[in-house]
Amino acid sequence: MRTILEVQKQLLPDLMDVMKKRYTILRQIMISDVIGRRTLAHSLDMTERVLRSETDLLKSQGLIEIESMGMRISESGEQLLAMLEPMANELFGLSEMEELIEKTYGLQKVVVVPGDSENSEYAKRSLGRAGARALLSVMNDGDVVAVTGGSTTASVAEHLTPSSAMRGVWFVPARGGLGESVEFQANTIASTMAKKLGAEYRLLHVPDLLSNHAYESLVQDSNIQEILGMIRKARIVIHGIGGAMEMAKRRKLAPQTIEEIRDEGAVAESFGYYFNNKGKVVHTMLTLGMRLEDITRTDVVIAIAGGKYKADSIKAVLRFGQEDILVIDEAAATEIVKDL
Repeated sequence: MRTILEVQKQLLPDLMDVMKKRYTILRQIMISDVIGRRTLAHSLDMTERVLRSETDLLKSQGLIEIESMGMRISESGEQLLAMLEPMANELFGLSEMEELIEKTYGLQKVVVVPGDSENSEYAKRSLGRAGARALLSVMNDGDVVAVTGGSTTASVAEHLTPSSAMRGVWFVPARGGLGESVEFQANTIASTMAKKLGAEYRLLHVPDLLSNHAYESLVQDSNIQEILGMIRKARIVIHGIGGAMEMAKRRKLAPQTIEEIRDEGAVAESFGYYFNNKGKVVHTMLTLGMRLEDITRTDVVIAIAGGKYKADSIKAVLRFGQEDILVIDEAAATEIVKDL
């Protein structure tokens, strides 16, 4: 792909500019759902006259639909954008950011999708599709895959492509999650992934956070021990990354605990562990599921996160040093490479 683009840049430099312009228009229409020509021209810093000629061409190709309320992308346009994602990485310099982050943090693979998933539903879907592809690329028959909760991993589950049954593959929640919104619970996401792929799943029906008494009681239960044994044998882990304060408040921790987490310098949360900006664990929540020693024993750890505000959190988890594959959006990647 890169070789073809380099040849095109030399032989047909104008073609690259046209392709980039039309891709940007399509992507902005997709991000906006429905948008008027004047608003679109302003957001792209383009005259209405130039934009009109471009959108007329896109309409004639069946890539957009023009209605009284404005323009929206067609199904064909959405499919074309998905097909162009690898090329878009070269067009917009995303591949260079991928390589820089890979080298800096010693990762096997980094995938950067265009846009800001914090503000764009299209970018969030792109992040989910990329996460699904990354997961499928490393799965083998007989694997146990542990999954954390959250909206980003839920998007990965949504974009897994149904396939023939995967022999002996099991999906399990990385930890308990009762108390979260049902659609974002690790149990729900693990079962959805399994059903999409014709695999099996086991669930862990325990709260995310436990008192000492509850923990000691549950950990002795034979059924809990069985599922914990399976979770701790996972070969693959796919997880999201949250901001420390955001996650502490979302879990409705006591104000004193939130202050302690803040005072300890926590900037990121994952697996129930809070990390400072050097990647050191500074606070641990009592929860059933994967432990740090389990994570270090897995073969493949996939992190997926997006949004400009997540950059510091992502860097903290990367400095912890257990990630193999990172899937992020352009907004997060841009902030991460600023310091590199």
